Parts: sequence; structure tokens; C-alpha cells
Amino acid sequence: MIRSLLLFLIIGFSISCKTEFEKIRSNPDPVAVLASADKYFEQGSYYNAQTLYEQVIPFFRGKEEAESLFYNYAYTHYNLGDYILATHYFKSFATSFYNSDKKEECDYMSAYSSYRLSPTSSLDQSFSQKAIDAFQSFINSYPNSERNSDCNDLIDELRSKLEQKAFDQGYLYYNLKQYNSAIYSFDSMLKDFPASKKAEEVRFLIIKAGYEYADNSIYDKKSERFDQVIEDIKTFKKKYPKSKYNKELRTMSKDSNTKFLKYKS
Repeated sequence: MIRSLLLFLIIGFSISCKTEFEKIRSNPDPVAVLASADKYFEQGSYYNAQTLYEQVIPFFRGKEEAESLFYNYAYTHYNLGDYILATHYFKSFATSFYNSDKKEECDYMSAYSSYRLSPTSSLDQSFSQKAIDAFQSFINSYPNSERNSDCNDLIDELRSKLEQKAFDQGYLYYNLKQYNSAIYSFDSMLKDFPASKKAEEVRFLIIKAGYEYADNSIYDKKSERFDQVIEDIKTFKKKYPKSKYNKELRTMSKDSNTKFLKYKS
């Protein structure tokens, strides 16, 4: 009996709330609808707030209330996790309300919304690159902003994802025995991320891929490609004289010399 009564009260309350929202939506007074939208926004009912804001946007466009309306409207998308639209509406606010004291915040939030779209390093990194570009644009536009430190930290985080993606791509080619593609991919990574902490490992993998590429080449190309491996090993040892890979490289160098002489003759 008690459970049935409780269920009845819950259903009745839900119907009452729904009826209240529908009454607000059907109100022909846009001022009253906007006031209700702001109330829902303050309460954290972002879906209801967004629905009502969309209803009255045409009426308030170009009016004094438009600034706070569009500001809140952008945040409803962000708070509901729709970061693609949040990116758009924050940027639209910053462009439309150029003299607003909220312009800097919205330019930042547009970039940050793009950041929220950045996936793990194993997936496509288009959104990560867009976020990097957006943060850099923010820094350039607001060189004295207190938010720039956060922007730089987030750029470093995003670039780390791009770096890992590039490394994984090269390593995938290597494991698939597509050695020439692995070399090209690793070379591109070093050009894009010259200060990478993985640089030593990447250069070692380039040599290994080069060795395998030479060993699996047609006869006429073997001597030339083993010669390149030998030169790459010399360059590596000069750059990393105490490398943990040197023992393996000595074996590879000896074998490459033997095969170079064999195929040259």
C-alpha cells in the first residue's frame, strides 16, 4: 500500500513538472519564457533551459538581453556534453559580442570545448590538432591573459597525444614488415617532434627497419641499403655514445658490413 502510494506521488509529481514546463513553453510572452529559461539554467536543468532559449532567440536577437541569453545558451551545450556545438556557439558569441567582458572567456571556452573532443591517442587526432590551433590562436589574441598558462599545458598534453599517435603509426608499419613506410613515418615524427623523449628509440627503430628493408631488398639494391644502415649506425653512436641499444647495434653493424661486402662484390 505504501509503495503504491509512493509510486502514485512520484508519477503525479512528474506529470505536474512536465505540465509546468509545457505551460512555460506555450506562454506567448517571450520575457516570461526567458526568465524561466534563466531559472532553469541556474538550477542546472540545462536541457529545459536550452529548449526555452531556442524558443525566444529570434525575439531577443539584437536586444539588450541577447548577450546574457547567448552566453547561457552556449554553456547549455557545453554542460550537456555537446562540445561540437559548444565550440561553435562560444566562438559565435565572441564574434558577435566583440566588446563584451565575456569575450575572452568565450574564446577560451571555444578552444576548451575542442579540447574536450580530443580522443585517446589510438584514434584519429583531428580534434586534437583543432584544439591546439584554437589554444594557440587564443594565446596570440590575448598575450597577457591569465589563461595562457593553462593553454600551454593543454597544448603540451595534446601534442603528446599527437606524438604517441605518430610513434604508434611507425611501429605498426614496422610490425607489419612495411619497413620503408616505417622509416618514412618515424622520420616524419622526428621532424614534427624534434624534442621527443622517444627520439633515441625512434632513431634505433629507423636503423632496425633500414636493416630489415635492406635484407629483404632485391639483389641489386642490397649493398646500397646495407651501406646506408652502416652510416646510420655511425651517426647514432656519435649522438648516443652510451645508448642501451649499442650492443645490438654492434651486432647489426658487423652483419651489415659482411653483407655489404658480399653484395657489392
